[in-house]
This record gives sequence, C-alpha cells and structure tokens, in this order.
Amino acid sequence: MRIKPKGVPIVIKADGLAAGKGVVVCTTVNEALGAIDLMMEEKAFGRAGERVVIEQCLDGEEASLLVLTDGDTIIPLAGSQDHKRAFDDDSGPNTGGMGAYSPAPVLSPQMLEKVMNKVCQPLIRGLRDDGKIYKGILYVGLMIKNNQPSVLEFNVRFGDPETQAIIPKLKSDFADAMLKTAQGKLHEAVLEWDERFCVCVVLAAGGYPGDYAKGKQIFGLENLENMEDVYVFHAGTKNKEVVVTDGGRVLNVCALSPSIKDAQEKAYAAIKRITFEGMLYRKDIGSKALKFIGPAVK
Repeated sequence: MRIKPKGVPIVIKADGLAAGKGVVVCTTVNEALGAIDLMMEEKAFGRAGERVVIEQCLDGEEASLLVLTDGDTIIPLAGSQDHKRAFDDDSGPNTGGMGAYSPAPVLSPQMLEKVMNKVCQPLIRGLRDDGKIYKGILYVGLMIKNNQPSVLEFNVRFGDPETQAIIPKLKSDFADAMLKTAQGKLHEAVLEWDERFCVCVVLAAGGYPGDYAKGKQIFGLENLENMEDVYVFHAGTKNKEVVVTDGGRVLNVCALSPSIKDAQEKAYAAIKRITFEGMLYRKDIGSKALKFIGPAVK
C-alpha cells in the first residue's frame, strides 16, 4: 500500500515488538511520512522499526478478547476494552495501554458468538488443518462497527492491561484451566466469572510513552491493604528496600463493583492514596461503557 495514492487517515506500524507503542494513526500525509522517518530513520523503536507496515485505518469501538485453546476446544475469557491513547478522551500518542475494564458492553453475548464463529474457530481450525496445533492463550484485538467485527491483530500472549481487568473477575482455578490447555483436555475445564465490573487504571511514569525517569519512590501502597475488592498489580517497579519505579507503566490499580461507575470511583479513590514523582494516569478509564449501559446500571 502506498501512502499518497491511498490517502488518509492511515496507520503506520513498526513491524516488530515495540511494547505496544509502535503504532501511529496519521490524519495527514506529512504525518504518515514523518512516522516512517521516526521508525526507520530515527530508530525510535529500535530494530522493531527496521520494517514498517502500512494499513487501512479502521474506526469504531475497540475491544479485546482473550481465549484459551488446546488446538480443538476454545474457551473465551471475559471481554474487555483497552484505552491505548495516553490522555483523556483518547488523545495523545498510542501507548501499551493506559487502562481497561471488563466486561465490555460492546462485546455483547451476540457479538462474542459472532467473533467466535467468524474469527476464532476458523483460525484454530485453519492452523490445525495446516498441521499447526496451537495450545495456549490467544489475544484477539477487534474493531467493532455497525455490528460487525474486524480483526486488528492477533497475539499469542496475554494482553496488558486487559488481563489485569479480567483476572479479578475469575472465580475458577485458572492454573487448572491452563494445565488442561497444555494437556489437550480443555473440554473438561469450566470457567466461572464474577458478574461485577472491574476497572483497571494504569499509573505511569511522567513522560511515558516517551522518555521517563526511573527510581522514584512509591508512597502509599500500604494504604490500600484494607480496601475491599481493590487489587494492585506491579508492572514497572523494583524493590530496593523501598518500592521504586522501574518502567513506563508502573502500577495497575483495579477495583470490582456491581456498576461500572462504582468500580471507577473505587479505583480512583484507591489511586488517591498512592503517589510518586511524576505519576501520570488517565481520569476516564471505563467511561466508554457508560454510553452503552448508562451510569445507573447495577
């Protein structure tokens, strides 16, 4: 695909692993050409940008689906919606993810059935027909518009921070399900889910997804110990007698509640008890759900 004949909007991707940051959605031709220079000439993403992929820009609602498969049986996990942009209202540069919530109303039971029938099952069946028996976790990145799903990407790993929003909802023994996946016995596994919403907010280092400092002491984690249904997943941290920052995305603060609004409020109340120099986070994680279900749904 050529940029000038195709026109904009258009997507430029580093054709390698770039911690979720190697994607630029371009609204002008100059921006697209600049993104290619950023990746291939300036080496902003290292070797990941030695080749680039130029793709059609899809709009709609993004959603993420994680499934377990043993090459035959496929079991979906709870759906989720990531927030890729750095700042509120989906503005700023792409990141590895600034937060997520689960379940995602855009991935309704009817839409999930459609994705399983049109995407997941044909993929696993096609791999099997080619002699490739895939066992493990499959991440399906989706764009949904006009009640139709399009695939943005596949990953053979857990999604981050979607997984942090999903795991607190799981009531079953996930280790047993993964063991059955490896053994080819996934048909014997049953996953039970907490029906409540989980909101996960990423606390990032100042400057992320660009340059950021490390080694900043994190204060207040002990203040969350008695908060019910609140979980903190460490991402970019290090224990050096005290806990300090050691990455771009530092902590994931998650909260469970019967409504998305209450889960938001609980997560952000927990965040107010934590601080470190330069702490950056979005204030609107989960708000996308409200246009589907309304703030008063319990």
